[in-house]
Parts: sequence; structure tokens; C-alpha cells
Amino acid sequence: MTVEIQHEIPSREETLDLYAAVGWVTYTQDPDALMAALEGSSYVLTARNDEGVLVGLVRVISDGSTIAYVQDILVDPRAHRTGVGSALLDEVMARSADIRQLVLLTDADPVQRLFYESRGMVEIHDVEPQPLRSFVRLL
Repeated sequence: MTVEIQHEIPSREETLDLYAAVGWVTYTQDPDALMAALEGSSYVLTARNDEGVLVGLVRVISDGSTIAYVQDILVDPRAHRTGVGSALLDEVMARSADIRQLVLLTDADPVQRLFYESRGMVEIHDVEPQPLRSFVRLL
């Protein structure tokens, strides 16, 4: 599948459809908050297929110098294993090449780990020369 990566905020309908397709219903329960989150992000990149259909999205929050946080990266399940996720993450990595920390949280699914490791990322407890800790509070 060929995709075009764009710097854009997709329409409300496209956004809700994509988040629902991946089962992120916590986001879709409050569409106004979701759209405000996209608007308030440092940048949002989309992946569109040849027909212009939204098949993926990545949302980044960053200070532009020391940290970039990948808040959301999602790919429509019908486009899994087609390179969409890799294209999105590779673009984020290129844009943050001079930023010291690129951080994200994800589920403990082994497939997720393999994907992020294939892109050159390391789980926090495996960081060398000494492991790190990560803390989170979720509401």
C-alpha cells in the first residue's frame, strides 16, 4: 500500500472513525476533547491511501529541543502490516532526529514491542548503560 504522509488535522468524522476502528473508545466518547487534543498537539501527521482515505495518524507533543512524546499512533486494522505505522513513526523520528528523548507508552503486546524495537526504540528498563524508570498516573 502506498501512503502519503501529511501534516494535518483530519476532519472530525475521519478522526472519530479511525479512533473507533482501533477500539480507542475512551477518546471517541468525548469528540470535542479529542479534537481539542489534536489541535493542541505540537503536530499531527496523517497517512492517507491512494484514494485519500485516512488510514493512520500520529500525534506528537514536544518542546522541540529535548523531548518529543508520541501520544497517539494508530493505524486502521485493514491497513495493518502494510508499512503505514512504520512510515508514520519514521517521519516522527526524522522530525525529532536532534531531540534527545523520543518517548511513548503502549500496551504490553509482544507485537507492539517487536514493532517499536524494529524502529530502533528500546523499552525503558532495557536502556543502557543503566535502566530507567517510568511513572504514569492514569485517570
